Amino acid sequence: MKPKLSVVKIGGNVIEDKTALANFLNAFSKIKGAKLLVHGGGKKATLLSKQMGVEPKLIDGRRITNAATLEIITMVYAGLANKNIVAQLQANACNAIGLSGADGNTILAHKRPITTIDYGYVGDIDRINHKAISRLLNAAFVPVFCAMSHDGKGQLLNTNADTIAASLAIGMSNEFETTLYYCFEKNGVLTDVSDENSILTHITSETYQDLIQKRLISDGMLPKLKNCFHALKNGVNSVCVGSISMLNNPTDPFTKISL
Repeated sequence: MKPKLSVVKIGGNVIEDKTALANFLNAFSKIKGAKLLVHGGGKKATLLSKQMGVEPKLIDGRRITNAATLEIITMVYAGLANKNIVAQLQANACNAIGLSGADGNTILAHKRPITTIDYGYVGDIDRINHKAISRLLNAAFVPVFCAMSHDGKGQLLNTNADTIAASLAIGMSNEFETTLYYCFEKNGVLTDVSDENSILTHITSETYQDLIQKRLISDGMLPKLKNCFHALKNGVNSVCVGSISMLNNPTDPFTKISL
């Protein structure tokens, strides 16, 4: 029987709220067994970009990453955001180690080809080095990944954090029974974003299509759910979407995704 691994992705709004972040990291540190964390830092990167005179450009929520923007997100994602999270986890007696995809050659990617849009230095993931990550987990470290990969040729690449989390959960399923958690400020997938009680507690691939047709899921949630189903189809045992409470209180409401 494979050991269990929790792969948790933290949402940007939680990162920006000091109290919510502290509560999340406290809850994350209490998760039993092997675990790893994935984070972004887009709002802070946008703020710093503006302060440095580099106007951020996003298309459908995806950041166009030119050379100047890549430098800024590296400073924020792999630097400020990552090390702040690692330090706070250490304060919670959680032996975290901060990583980008370049560290230990853990996340290999290629630069996204130019089609109708040139996204710049944005990476699409090719391979997860599950053996290297397993060595860290087996040594009782808790990896904390920022949303950056690399191409193996010296080039860092901006990579969507939700995609990194799903790819890590898939890659680590070679050696672990993986559960993927998308943790953000809402209690789960909602049919009405203004109503916290409108939680969809269970979404299957069949009901997902029906929800799309009825336009009951917000456009911003669709890419996340796409990652959820991709993970389940490729070896991930379980996927959950919800707030901090689902990490330690499984009886609290959240959304479970299944095929």
